[in-house]
Amino acid sequence: MHTFIEPVPDNYLKTLCDDLKSYSAIDPEYFDRFDVKRGLRNRDGSGVMAGLTKVCSVEGYHIEDGERKPVEGHLTYRGVDVNDIVNACIKENRFGFEETVWLLLFGHLPTRTQLEKFSGVISASRELPEDFIEDMIMKAPSPNIMNKLERSVLSLYSYDPNPDDISIENVLRQSIQIIAQLPMIMTYAYQVKRRYYLKKSMYLHPIKPGLSTAETILYNTRSDRKYTDEEAKLLDLCLILHAEHGGGNNSAFATRVLSSSGTDTYAAISAGVGALKGPRHGGANIKVSEMLNYLKEDVNDITDEGQVADFLKKVINKQAGDRSGLVYGMGHAVYTLSDPRQIILKREAGKIAEEKGFGAEFKALELIEKLTPEIFSSEKHNTKKMCANVDMYSGLIYEMLRIPQDLYTPLFAIARVAGWSAHRIEELISGNRVIRPAYKNLAVPKDYVDIDERVSGFKRDSQYIPLDER
Repeated sequence: MHTFIEPVPDNYLKTLCDDLKSYSAIDPEYFDRFDVKRGLRNRDGSGVMAGLTKVCSVEGYHIEDGERKPVEGHLTYRGVDVNDIVNACIKENRFGFEETVWLLLFGHLPTRTQLEKFSGVISASRELPEDFIEDMIMKAPSPNIMNKLERSVLSLYSYDPNPDDISIENVLRQSIQIIAQLPMIMTYAYQVKRRYYLKKSMYLHPIKPGLSTAETILYNTRSDRKYTDEEAKLLDLCLILHAEHGGGNNSAFATRVLSSSGTDTYAAISAGVGALKGPRHGGANIKVSEMLNYLKEDVNDITDEGQVADFLKKVINKQAGDRSGLVYGMGHAVYTLSDPRQIILKREAGKIAEEKGFGAEFKALELIEKLTPEIFSSEKHNTKKMCANVDMYSGLIYEMLRIPQDLYTPLFAIARVAGWSAHRIEELISGNRVIRPAYKNLAVPKDYVDIDERVSGFKRDSQYIPLDER
């Protein structure tokens, strides 16, 4: 077990942080004064136009006469409606994630022969470098699997004979290998966590050739390696829906920012993993599960509309849940009336909830979805359109599939690496400029003071040039 060494005394650290916070804070008034697009968002919440892409379209509103008009959500991969991909796979009872990866990378749907060959290449590429599992995963276990994914992706650089070549041919090779290997890294990292942190048995199964990505995950996660075709197809559907979501989402943009600098594939993809790890981006499905647990502790009947409504009022007013004031699984930066991914996941979750013993939980999430917009409007006097997002039901599906909560966000990364790879390649082909937005400096000019003449601590004078002097 690795131990954390804390060389900085707590009292000294607190003193430093008190000064740091007082000197680093920026008055929100200045953001308005200089029309700063915080979060690269316009005043109406829409994203600032920062680039062009052919990879994905995310639509939740239209602009008419300068105003946002809510519309039903629409998601397309390379111009193909994600509903059509999902419905075709369900109709033909086949896996679709590998087909989705091909579509995102190459821009068109594969023929049956192309798909079979490509799926075989992905399956054959799952093997990790020699001693990688022992040296990079087992010897440095992590309590957070996303952290382990990020570090492992960076470590793959050391095993690549040509890591810095950013020719499209080499980047495509690296992308396919990372897409294939990431599920193995995730499952092995989880097993190592079980041993080191949870004090449970660790199961490191050998790779079984010919399995789809969804089957590979279930095969290597479960101790008995057993799963049903229905379970694997449901997980595959989740991977399809999480594979991509436009160039402006935080992790895809992070990947593009690093790619624009000309850095290597491993650095760029690890940036995507690091961004997705954040609870404001990829960790929300876990937050929905936690919120559901808070609901169970707070009310007698999670299927009673009145009790759920009272709980949501307390959540919104920071009196219940995690006291953040957020109803997780509700709202989205783009979608207004509906999230097409959520609609599909809700439909599929509803089919098996009763059978799996999660009927009450499904009903509770339905009530949260139904009641939140009205309660939010009445409590906060905000009439902004709000719909449930993909995270509302994905966590419940993972729980019904007996997938450990530790893997909820990593599964998101396993799918989304396909989109990151497509965006990286597109940036390398068409970007041709390092991404560098502007930041306005607000620091007051100061004279350099000789070290023996300085006073202890920060001088508590004005930190900014007055607005009327700018």
